[in-house]
Amino acid sequence: MSTDVVRFDYSELSDWARTCLTEAGASGEVARNVSYYLLEGDLLGFSTHGLIRLLNNCQWLRDGKSLAKGQPVVLSERAAAANWDAQFLPGPYVVPQAIDAACKMAQQAGTGTVVVRRSQHVASLAAYLTIATEQGLVVSLMCSTPGQRAVAPFGGKEAVFSPNPFAVGVPSSGNPLLFDISFSMTAAGKVRQAKANGTKLPYKALIKPDGEWTDDPLTFFDSPGSAIAPLGGEQLGYKGYGLTLFSEIWSMALSQYGRRQGADDGDANSVWIQVIDPEAFGDKQAFLQQVDDLLEDSRKSAAADPQQPVRIPGEAAQQRKREQLQQGVYYSRATLKVLQRCAEFCGVELPKAVSG
Repeated sequence: MSTDVVRFDYSELSDWARTCLTEAGASGEVARNVSYYLLEGDLLGFSTHGLIRLLNNCQWLRDGKSLAKGQPVVLSERAAAANWDAQFLPGPYVVPQAIDAACKMAQQAGTGTVVVRRSQHVASLAAYLTIATEQGLVVSLMCSTPGQRAVAPFGGKEAVFSPNPFAVGVPSSGNPLLFDISFSMTAAGKVRQAKANGTKLPYKALIKPDGEWTDDPLTFFDSPGSAIAPLGGEQLGYKGYGLTLFSEIWSMALSQYGRRQGADDGDANSVWIQVIDPEAFGDKQAFLQQVDDLLEDSRKSAAADPQQPVRIPGEAAQQRKREQLQQGVYYSRATLKVLQRCAEFCGVELPKAVSG
């Protein structure tokens, strides 16, 4: 582990984050959920969507841009579908409720879909997947940001879309498959992280206003700035472009809340959640056997690099979580500065590091 990394005890960090949120005005239940799911993102390795977002959440609470308590409003509902208005409640508080509701629908009807409008930033989608997989259910999530334009359509150089994440959770006889990606070449948070760390992006993921491709994160913050390319890049970006349209129609259009309504909503998200109960299609063990066979065939595939055997999506994340729970949650020095700013903003002293 790099000497530029600082580790903290998970329990102490959890208590600190919860106290920060409470000091910012959050109810106990909101504070508990937001602190838990932000930290879950860090444990799984999604550091751009972990506690680095705590300061934002506390600021939104203080400024009234995020509700400190309350419940989403059900706008429309059928046996296996619903449309919710989160009223700017924090995403890590709303999304678990929406997944729970979709799980109950799936257990009754075989499937359940909930779309949510005006959820304050939901952070890492991967953090929520085990809510469903631990019940033996299959889950998929997508979200978009009506107030953000950061991603260009394929063939374009001007930002139109948000860098929309997509996540899937599938139970197996062992560890679940946990998959979380963006439909853009990179996430805006990773561009900000590269800027903060003074590094280039690992590949040319940005399109400058003159149409040139670049890996320089600083160009994203110019005026006018570069746009993020859709997944697939210069040659195959039509694939990411199509998937981005898919995610925005499923999240914004189905929730009937997009850029025309939410242009001034900042980081607030429109979210699509679907849960499927495999037992609605047949024997549960037969489903698990099929999943197990697929995963085992993947693992046995001859590795292009013998030093890097084929992995299953989520394996490294779950191993990372186990290690951090034992050895301490780790942060870069750049992220530590943001946590210290949050501590000052909320007047709650950051716990002492266990190493680094």
